[in-house]
Amino acid sequence: MFDGHFRANAEQRLQPVGAQIRRTGISADHLTALGVVMALAASVAIGAGALRAGLVLLVLTALPDVLDGAVAKASGTASPRGAFFDSVSDRITDALLLGGVAWYLSTTQPGRIAVLPLAVLAASMLISYERAKADSLGFDARGGLMERAERLIALGIGLLFSHLLVGVLWVMLVLTLFTAGQRFVKVWSQAPSARSPRPARRRNRPTSRRIARRTTSDWRTRSRHRPTS
Repeated sequence: MFDGHFRANAEQRLQPVGAQIRRTGISADHLTALGVVMALAASVAIGAGALRAGLVLLVLTALPDVLDGAVAKASGTASPRGAFFDSVSDRITDALLLGGVAWYLSTTQPGRIAVLPLAVLAASMLISYERAKADSLGFDARGGLMERAERLIALGIGLLFSHLLVGVLWVMLVLTLFTAGQRFVKVWSQAPSARSPRPARRRNRPTSRRIARRTTSDWRTRSRHRPTS
């Protein structure tokens, strides 16, 4: 939801900032890599129980993710390779953050509640795959209630109010699965229901009469040219 409606506007407004950052020699790929490093630090902090520190690092993780697009557009260096790197880095960041939460819950909560963040991670990977596959087929799967920006905001709320963390994760899981359903229905409505039948190819197969005539003709030709004994 935020990604579809506000990300493009935010990157456009941040282009002057991106131009200033580019003048320092920092590229969009540098910012993307910095976001992954910040996510790793946030994961360690969250897993160790320092949730407030993890929240600060979470914000520092999201900041380069917003600025890298502005830097790429301001410098004219936007490319498919950069987009691929950014997309892969987002998936790595999600895995690190939710892995840190699972690590934290495994040491503070009884039972198997530590599996909950991993379920959220699996659902988030599903909606990311739906969008990537739809793009490769020429369809649009963007949108939904719980995209990446909403997940980061919800996770930040859970880190700020630790007693709400489990409840926030359940909400994230339900809304992320609902988003997966939204994207599936959206692409399903765009895709054709069936392939148009292909016209059958006509093959010029000789009939039995033609075969018989050819056989007879060949036999006569052979008999005429057969050497005498």
